[in-house]
Amino acid sequence: MSAETEGCAAAIRFRQEHRLGVQPLGDLIAIIEQTTGIDVAVLDIGPDEHGLTMRDPERNTMFIGVARTQHPMRQRSTLAHELGHIQFGDWADADASNWSDRSPAEIRADAFARHLLLPLDGLREFLSDRGQITESTLSAVVQRFVVSPALAAIALQKAGYIDNRTKSNWRALSTPQLAVRFGWIDQYQAMQADSNRRRAPQKLLARATKGYAEGVLPAQAIATLRGSSVEIVETELQEAGITPVERPVAWADPADLPDVPVDWATLDADLGAPDEPEEPTGGIAPR
Repeated sequence: MSAETEGCAAAIRFRQEHRLGVQPLGDLIAIIEQTTGIDVAVLDIGPDEHGLTMRDPERNTMFIGVARTQHPMRQRSTLAHELGHIQFGDWADADASNWSDRSPAEIRADAFARHLLLPLDGLREFLSDRGQITESTLSAVVQRFVVSPALAAIALQKAGYIDNRTKSNWRALSTPQLAVRFGWIDQYQAMQADSNRRRAPQKLLARATKGYAEGVLPAQAIATLRGSSVEIVETELQEAGITPVERPVAWADPADLPDVPVDWATLDADLGAPDEPEEPTGGIAPR
């Protein structure tokens, strides 16, 4: 079985197991966290880094981190690519930061990402009532499924809508070009703003908020997780009706204290003993 076939089959299976149908996926971070329980974070990392997956084999926990970027389609592809590595257990081979290494595992993860984000059945359903396939069609597919023109062109070719030459030409187009030309640049800029913000893992942030409500974690901890100011976080918590619980200090009643035996005779003897002269500790002796 080829890497393309394996990736496609795994993507179809993932959608079926989690009842995602063939429609476009919305917030991919939320979908991954809710369907798999894996923590996902959008981080401030270098411009040449795209994404990474970390796994703790002892606790069997996983974490996906992606770079914040002004390229929302790339960020979604990276998330889906990393999810593909997880589906196949590519712990040793997965290295999304090295895109020039097109190993079979990388090709398979790419195929998984493409079929997850843009299933061919969903593409055919979307284009069922359309006539001639033009750049306007490409733009509609990119906008509808929130994928790059390159990914959309590959899917259109595999579904039989365009030939290889058209695929090659359309792969060279950029999302901003299509967005400006076909009138959805405002939507694209909103996507850019969203993908270019830090984002903490939902479960971790929920636990931190619970800790704040229980009075064991300061608001600064939440602000650090979110990459925000503590003033903004405190305002949001207050508006959400979340305030730290005030725990009363439990003072002991003197009557409840245990009796402690005291040897008063020994104490009196010590208090009545004469003072002993202090030994000189150095310096100039008195004349």
